[in-house]
Amino acid sequence: PVQILAYLGGVVKVEETDLKRRVGFLYRNLAYNISVLINATREQDSGQYMCTVNVVNDTSMVKNVGVINLTVLVPPAVPTCQLHGNPTVGANVTLSCSSKKGKPSPMYRWQRTDPRLEVFFPPAQDETRGTLKLTNLSLEMSGVYLCRAENRAGSENCSIVLEV
Repeated sequence: PVQILAYLGGVVKVEETDLKRRVGFLYRNLAYNISVLINATREQDSGQYMCTVNVVNDTSMVKNVGVINLTVLVPPAVPTCQLHGNPTVGANVTLSCSSKKGKPSPMYRWQRTDPRLEVFFPPAQDETRGTLKLTNLSLEMSGVYLCRAENRAGSENCSIVLEV
C-alpha cells in the first residue's frame, strides 16, 4: 500500500504520487468526516483504497480501518466499422464493430438506418463481439448500417455503407 493523504496533528499532508494534484479531503472540518475527493479520475486510479483512523489514547484492540474498491468507468472510444466478405447477390458477409477503449467492455448493437430501419437479433448479431452476419444477400439489403458501442459510461457510433 502507498499512502496518498494524511491528517496528523491538525496538518494535512499530500504524498508525492500521481494523485498529488488531484486528491484532497472533501470537507474542511476533519474532526468528524474524512471523506476523500479525487478530481479528474483516470482509469489507472482504479484499485483498492484503505482508510486508517488512529485515535489518541485509544487502548481498544479494534482496528479502525475502512476499505473500498474504486472502479473508474471509461466510455467506449469511437468504434471502427468494417465489412468482411464480397457483397454480391447470394453471398454472405459479416459487419464488424470494435472499440479500442471502454470499461466495462462495450456491448455492440447493429441496425440498418437507410433506406428503412431494421433492428437485428442473435444469432445474426453478436453483441459481445460486435459482429453482424448477413446471409444470402439481396439488392434490398443495401443501405447504411450503424453500430453503437455502449457501456454504463457512455456510447459512440460508427457506420458503414453496404452496396450489394
